[in-house]
Amino acid sequence: MKKRIVSVAVVAAITAPVLQVQAAGFQLAEYSATGLGRAFAGEAAIADNASAQGRNPAMLAYLEGRQLSAGGIYVMPNVNVDGQVTLASPLLGSQTMTVDADAEDVADSALVPNFYYSNQLNDQWTWGLALNSHYGLSTGVDSLHASAIFGNETAVTTVEFNPNLAYKVSDAVSVGAGLRVVYGDGKIGATAPGWIDSIKAMPGLPAQVTAALPASGTSLKTMEGDDIALGWKLGASWQINPSHRLGLAYHSGVKLELDGHAAGVVYDGGQDVEIEGYVPLELPAFAELASYHQLTDNWAMHASVNWTQWSVFEELEAYFPGQQKPIGDIDSDLVKEENFKDNWRFAVGTSYQLNQAWSLRAGVALDKTAVEDEYRTTTIPDSDRMWFSVGAGYQASNNLTLDLGVTYIKASGDAPIDESMNLLNIAQVNFNGETSGDVWLIGAQLSYKM
Repeated sequence: MKKRIVSVAVVAAITAPVLQVQAAGFQLAEYSATGLGRAFAGEAAIADNASAQGRNPAMLAYLEGRQLSAGGIYVMPNVNVDGQVTLASPLLGSQTMTVDADAEDVADSALVPNFYYSNQLNDQWTWGLALNSHYGLSTGVDSLHASAIFGNETAVTTVEFNPNLAYKVSDAVSVGAGLRVVYGDGKIGATAPGWIDSIKAMPGLPAQVTAALPASGTSLKTMEGDDIALGWKLGASWQINPSHRLGLAYHSGVKLELDGHAAGVVYDGGQDVEIEGYVPLELPAFAELASYHQLTDNWAMHASVNWTQWSVFEELEAYFPGQQKPIGDIDSDLVKEENFKDNWRFAVGTSYQLNQAWSLRAGVALDKTAVEDEYRTTTIPDSDRMWFSVGAGYQASNNLTLDLGVTYIKASGDAPIDESMNLLNIAQVNFNGETSGDVWLIGAQLSYKM
């Protein structure tokens, strides 16, 4: 399966709670460090620099001449999973085996870079290019960890390339459109945890059962692959008067078909072969309604309401159409049921021009979860998040500006998880626990007018 699926499918086989602390589902909001300083409030209605096209292509119409903007946001998650794994099996009689499954810092820190270019052709037309990422993660536990059977590693990288075009219809109205070219690459895996050897060492265990159980640390399932898919986006802006502006943007869903391969004893029966397959994955559509209000010469307020169509993400299923089938000669494998729902994000921010060189920013946001408690999994333990952001801009010259932003994201309470799986029809394995954590985001953006 292509890695993108891995991005999600793997997410469906591993502990990937990091994503849940940044944005709902497995989405990244970090498209620009300029917007980071105001918790991305009002983005579809603000045109600070060339990065504005990342949220709303119509904002290109407000940019003069040629402009460059590049930067990055460093993501530092602190995500812990507290819980226990319980095994029930006829082999244990009326007894159950309980194993501690706590894990700390299961998510890696990462840099999310971006690059933007805009070029004003005349008073009406402006075009631009955007290069950023909307999805990504890296999480993992040791291959012998008690929860490794639900997933021990997940790594996903995505890159999105957008050519955009804006047209100024009048002094009040601008429209824009763009093409979304999305590449995804990822890897996921699940392994036999350390307690497997404890089961195999149980006295009186039938020889055929001992032979069927893989040794601890053995790869059970791995999937990896990549894919490229296309989508589109539209935007509009209404300049109500010189002090007030509204912006509306819509990004279409992107349907990936992640072609790649699968391996591990669950799929290949220990034959050391790679099985070709694919996983359909639809990245959800999302939209933003934003406003910008210049209240005084120095002070402005802005706000956003964001919607993401997460209800398209119901399950992950892998398909194996080739001659080589997984063990049991099956044509498909239901990797994970997710049952997501559409989610909303609400943000409000402010900007203050301190003097000719310095501007200050701040913002708060509420990012609602995309999953209800009954459907939360170890893969994507989503929960509500609160954002608290501050930032500053320094105009070094008439052409050069440096923007800095810092954000603290706190998950709203612990997110309970109750997930089960069948171990080769020998035992029922259950994970019961909760995930908690927070994230620090630190970003810088350098913008230049040519």
